[in-house]
Amino acid sequence: MGGEKVTTPFYTGGCQCGAVRFHVEGALGDASVCHCRMCQKASGNFYLPLVSVRQAKLTWTRGEPKRFQSSNHGCRGFCADCGTPLTYEAPDGVALTIAAFDDPAEIAPRIQWGVEAKLPYVDAICDLPGEETMADQEAASFLADLVSYQHPDHDTDAWPPERKP
Repeated sequence: MGGEKVTTPFYTGGCQCGAVRFHVEGALGDASVCHCRMCQKASGNFYLPLVSVRQAKLTWTRGEPKRFQSSNHGCRGFCADCGTPLTYEAPDGVALTIAAFDDPAEIAPRIQWGVEAKLPYVDAICDLPGEETMADQEAASFLADLVSYQHPDHDTDAWPPERKP
């Protein structure tokens, strides 16, 4: 019984272009989605999924977010190169955008905030028909040879890679 190894959870993530990367060591706090108008505008989306860092240790391992003071109580961090939203920072701590994590599937929101500003069609989105990307026949030839320049969902020693002519 005495040889059990205790492991501390850790997470990695970053922006779309790879200019900003982070590492979180320790348990994450509450995961949520916020529908408030400020979060809608900060993400350019219907709502903003966030997870609190709480007592975990957040380290910026490549670059650091540029920050916008979005209110008298908080600021928003984002990549200055590609615009990816990364943080909401307030007096009670830092929250990271869930989709910026390398494995966002393991961070499920547990509550919704700001529901007074929830867009009227958001709850019906899951009832819309769904298709895989390549099912769009008009875009299939365009997508078939698409090369992504996004940073991969794991840490890299250097980014971007050297492009060969």
